[in-house]
Amino acid sequence: MTTMKEIARQTGVSVSTVSLVMNHRDAGRVKPEIASRVRETARQLGYQINPMARSLRTNSTRILGFISDAVATTPYAGGMILGAQSAASRLGYMLITVSTDGGMKEDDEIDALKRYGADGFLYAKMSNRIADVPSKLLDYPVVLTDATDRNGVIPSVEPNEFLIAYDATTHLIKAGCERIAYVGCSETMIAQEGRLAGYRAALENAGRDFDERVVTNVPNNGPALREVSTLFDAEHPDGFFCFNDARAWYVYECAARRGLTVGKDISVVGVDNHRVFAETLEPQLTTVELPHFEMGYWAATKLISMIENRPMNDIEWPKTTAPLPPIDAPIPAKIHCTLLEKGSVAR
Repeated sequence: MTTMKEIARQTGVSVSTVSLVMNHRDAGRVKPEIASRVRETARQLGYQINPMARSLRTNSTRILGFISDAVATTPYAGGMILGAQSAASRLGYMLITVSTDGGMKEDDEIDALKRYGADGFLYAKMSNRIADVPSKLLDYPVVLTDATDRNGVIPSVEPNEFLIAYDATTHLIKAGCERIAYVGCSETMIAQEGRLAGYRAALENAGRDFDERVVTNVPNNGPALREVSTLFDAEHPDGFFCFNDARAWYVYECAARRGLTVGKDISVVGVDNHRVFAETLEPQLTTVELPHFEMGYWAATKLISMIENRPMNDIEWPKTTAPLPPIDAPIPAKIHCTLLEKGSVAR
């Protein structure tokens, strides 16, 4: 088994320098070029850190707890967990994930993660919303994922809801749409508030008036389809920005019933890049992809920066669909989501 002493001998540095680098405590202590040489030598020699020995030495297990309130039952959970796990692994940590119901089970799962010696916690929601961090976590480093701390104190990361709508509506304007409707969500949510504001701002910045008659905030299923159908017949929009891809489906159905072709007679933009809706609809739906992998990756990196009390200035961010905000971004950190052009917008 390769040891730090062998790495030190190969690179011509001290064992303490190798220890700083391999334990990610080299920032400000070891020159970047030396740290890079140490890591490359360790990789070539196949060096493996012994987690048990290090935890005894440092009083740190390098375990992160990922607590999700129903997020593990959504189609986007995999991306968020994968992002967090990728960042944790890259920085020498292990991620343990638990799903809770927000009640007593949540307290039990938190206690279990504490018994494993978790150094810090990611607390995730299934959609962007105001959240209260459980009191059992307040003595630990915590980062909220796809949620916002009610008091604006605990670090968090979320999609930039305003820019989602601004970009989508601007895309429809540039495509030549004259009367753009917003098919929103009838629930009170951070996303609904931000997306309505972004839609309105894009229209006004293009010199257009905001018209409440082409805004309909709908629930799901039959009632939603009826409201979108009424919007078609009463206002005759030629462009639709939809709160999510599921609501875009109602627009497709209403268009088909009227003999209209999406991508030719009307243009539609959704949000989510939901694998079922965005890829199954014909033509494929132009949509804004929510940054689940990016939120998980940023949140885990932020959490580790808090645990280790270092700025992470030396890390290299992975290539992602949406750009990641800096670690020291204001609370909440917002990710500018990417619009994916497909076939549902007329050219």
